[in-house]
Amino acid sequence: MQGFDPKFRDFPDYVLGMSHEIWEGRGLAAKLRQYCHADIIQRSPAGILSGTEAVVSEVLSTQAAFPDRRLLGEDVIWCGSPAVGMLGAHRGLVLAGYGGGGPFDAAAGQRVRYREMSEIYAKSNLISDVWRVIDTGAITRQMGTTPMDWARLHLTEPDAETQPLRPETDVPGPYTGRGNSNQWGAAFANLLERIMSGDLSVIAEQYDRACHCEYPGGQSEHGWSGAEAFWLGLRAAFPTATFEIRHQIGLSDPPMPPRAALRWSLSGQHSGWGSFGRPSGARVHVMGMSHAEFGPWGLRREWSLLDEAAIWTQILGHQGG
Repeated sequence: MQGFDPKFRDFPDYVLGMSHEIWEGRGLAAKLRQYCHADIIQRSPAGILSGTEAVVSEVLSTQAAFPDRRLLGEDVIWCGSPAVGMLGAHRGLVLAGYGGGGPFDAAAGQRVRYREMSEIYAKSNLISDVWRVIDTGAITRQMGTTPMDWARLHLTEPDAETQPLRPETDVPGPYTGRGNSNQWGAAFANLLERIMSGDLSVIAEQYDRACHCEYPGGQSEHGWSGAEAFWLGLRAAFPTATFEIRHQIGLSDPPMPPRAALRWSLSGQHSGWGSFGRPSGARVHVMGMSHAEFGPWGLRREWSLLDEAAIWTQILGHQGG
């Protein structure tokens, strides 16, 4: 860990430890300024934040809305080296109570549980590139509404240069890698590419029959049917959209099982009946992240996440609200 604070024993410890200091440790703005490069770029489906102060503002708003927020780091799947920088795919479970001061029409004290997934690039103890997806579907449903209704209520004129995130608004950052060539990342990428080409037979071929899958909206599924329903519903909504693996990591790291992390996108027209209702003709860009664990009978656990509210914002914006 050359160039990093010696209190961190490895890169996963850095990602988890830094996150704990910011959130549970209540370091918030002070710790963000300590660990973030002044020109940090943070991308989410909703848009792009540039600079430490923009990230600080978002974190303070989130903390005000969920004042007892805890982010339980479940895993960090990583690649790179201290010399060139390292990227960690971080998956965390958030437990929080609503403080009543945020963008939800819900009673203060309402409890929520949802996942976040992010990719964090750091070098010399500073984070400079971040990709982040939050399960807005789980949050809104626990708050008594739906991602579609929440998006309609908060629909505003987007900043064309930064909102929503799509290839033409993305900006280059310091991290230009594509991950690594480990076999488990390649296997997971091939699996999703086959699914998104319409070949659902690969699920029964390569998923463990007792697989456990976590999907947007806080959905917890077991077995092949849950995986088929999620991926088919997404592809059916955007049948001609282009699916692309943007980043892939595979990791063999005993005593953990073999793991993989993917960041992917789906870009095209909302032209089919699927998970997002009546076809609208809207041009939509979906930013997604997926993690997997493998066992002796194939893929045994999967976590896939996208921002449902950001997708509905694009659809409703096309329809004029």
